[in-house]
Amino acid sequence: MSKTIIISNRLPVKITKNNGKYSLQSSEGGLATGLGDAYKNGNMLWVGWPGIDIPPQDQPQIKERLAKMNLVPVFLTQEEINLFYEGFSNEVLWPVFHYLVTYARFEQVYWDSYVSVNEKFAEATQSIFTEGNKIWIQDYQLLCLPSMLRNRLTDTTIGFFQHIPFPSFEIFRLIPWRDKLIEGMLGADLIGFHTYDDVRHFLSTASRLTPVNFSSNIISLNNRQIIVEPFPMGIDFDKFEKLPLQRQVLAEIDNLQTEKQGRMILSIDRLDYSKGILERIRAFELLLQLHPKFIGEISLFMIVVPSRDTVAQYKELKEKIDQLVGNINAKYRTLDWVPISYFYRSFSIQSLSALYSAADICLVTPMRDGMNLVSKEYVASRRDETGVLILSEMAGASKELNDALIVNPNNIGDIMNAIVNALQMPVEEQKRRMQSMRALVKKFNVNRWVNNFLSRMDDAKLLEHSLRTKHAVNKVSQGIVSRYAATQKRIIFLDYDGTLVGFKANIDEASPDKELLTLLENFAKDPANTVVVISGRNHKTLEQWFGHLNISIIAEHGAWQKRQHDTWHALPLLNDQWKSEIRSILDTYTDRTPGSFIEEKSFSLVWHYRKTEQGLGELRANEIINNLRVLAADKGLQIMPGNKVIEFRNMEVNKGKAALNWLHETEHDFILAMGDDHTDEDIFKAMPNNAITIKVGSEVSEAKFYLNDYHEVRDLLQSILTETAIKNVSA
Repeated sequence: MSKTIIISNRLPVKITKNNGKYSLQSSEGGLATGLGDAYKNGNMLWVGWPGIDIPPQDQPQIKERLAKMNLVPVFLTQEEINLFYEGFSNEVLWPVFHYLVTYARFEQVYWDSYVSVNEKFAEATQSIFTEGNKIWIQDYQLLCLPSMLRNRLTDTTIGFFQHIPFPSFEIFRLIPWRDKLIEGMLGADLIGFHTYDDVRHFLSTASRLTPVNFSSNIISLNNRQIIVEPFPMGIDFDKFEKLPLQRQVLAEIDNLQTEKQGRMILSIDRLDYSKGILERIRAFELLLQLHPKFIGEISLFMIVVPSRDTVAQYKELKEKIDQLVGNINAKYRTLDWVPISYFYRSFSIQSLSALYSAADICLVTPMRDGMNLVSKEYVASRRDETGVLILSEMAGASKELNDALIVNPNNIGDIMNAIVNALQMPVEEQKRRMQSMRALVKKFNVNRWVNNFLSRMDDAKLLEHSLRTKHAVNKVSQGIVSRYAATQKRIIFLDYDGTLVGFKANIDEASPDKELLTLLENFAKDPANTVVVISGRNHKTLEQWFGHLNISIIAEHGAWQKRQHDTWHALPLLNDQWKSEIRSILDTYTDRTPGSFIEEKSFSLVWHYRKTEQGLGELRANEIINNLRVLAADKGLQIMPGNKVIEFRNMEVNKGKAALNWLHETEHDFILAMGDDHTDEDIFKAMPNNAITIKVGSEVSEAKFYLNDYHEVRDLLQSILTETAIKNVSA
């Protein structure tokens, strides 16, 4: 039976050592909760670090005990923990991904350890892997792992989910090892984030740092397609809804209700500079200053869970929190009222449940957060459907919980006003908002999150397999060669840019090389062949390049046509009177877009943006299409977006129509058409059912097969010639 292998930095187990003996206890919460008993009953294996430095002599017994729990340890030395985890993971990736670049330390020794430890995880996973297993990798500590496992386990299904935000390209590019990190992630078949913003940032970054293309949310890389999607993580709703019914929790709720001083505002966070703790306290202080009527009527119950407080930035943050809380309490406290009840420790889940149930307001205002599950836990715990959630717009949860009061965490006035609104909110409105949020949190719980991700992993692999069967190499190419050799009347339509040659920043540099000219000449020598180069380029350029060959040429997408050694003929009744008006508009976009230029052909205009800044070119292209769509239709023009180009041409001009002129004249027993962009789809649609159509690139297409690039196109054409020559000799 196939299994899913979960890989995370930490195993869902807490290991302690007392008097030379180890005790193991399962962890609760997060991913472990979402997977339920699945990883305990044999359907899953979990690979990760045990959480402590275990001496080599003790490792066999720990490994054996963990195996009974379906857990596979990756043992790390203290040095690896310091450099890989405390170093690269938390002093490079964590601050950069939370937009706090000034806190990052780009040390080469950190990176070397990060790669080395990711290799350790790869080796541990490979050692337990069996055919049919799926692999699901978790979070930023293991960004290189997907590609490492892809190289070892070529055909396995690999998913990757990042639990923290993914930054914009301008931030991510600051990391010295940025390319390697992106390449590592692209080893996965499915890449998940909490929000669409993260997806958008990742796609933008990947397309800038690596030679990949993407359409919608699918990245094309070699012969693979990688799905990138948001999967907002949920919580165990039923668990948090039922906790307040436990006797222990009910008792704690009663105590809190008895002891709390007025309305209670709850704040729970791990000690971290990304959580906005200081801004939250300052907003509460501002409230007491500007609205003194609330003095003695409200209190802030603030929990800060200890974390990395030996690190300088965290130690400094802790000192600032202590000082700020102390100053506020000293200034405003009375004999029977303390403004802020501050606890620097962790609480049991039962105590947290009691606090969620007793708090009138929950204040969740991180500066950046992947999701933030505290907000969802508070909502799930509100059985009476009262209470107000104040939520940072920078938390992933804000994309779902839009019935919360959404605030800018950098604006303490905004936070203060939200607290005032929450304190004055009628119970009816509280219930309306809370009912809506509870329904959403209940529906999109952690089990649904796990199942959705695992299901999409299967979809991603099916997509790859369907592509593989369409890849015109090996058996597919052999079939094409066999069909070619068995026929006597052949026609071959070949697009030029992107199909026979690669793209160049300067379009005039993409002239045919000797290898290509020889290839076309050899095809043209066979009297059974009609070779047609069909391109969007102007006819004068194509004549200069190919006029000496015994081939036919279709130029400007069909506006000009020439048969072997004949003269050029333009389509009748075409006019170019529209060009001056369209050109004047395109000139304004060219002036606003450095690197763009206009190419004028006999019956079309092409706006090129291959040399523009990535992103800006696409933005301008969309503007042009949207703003000129009506004008173009009014003048009988079609707008054709291509590979870094937009072309305006007459409605009558169409590669498909041009190709049909050749097909209608003579019966052919072998038809091959190859092209790489939107304009070539017209050819694929026009071809009869028995034609072989090949898309260059792995985007969605009407073509029956695909090849990755012009190198594979030339390989296929050469193999046709070579295999046919061999068969002719042997015959």
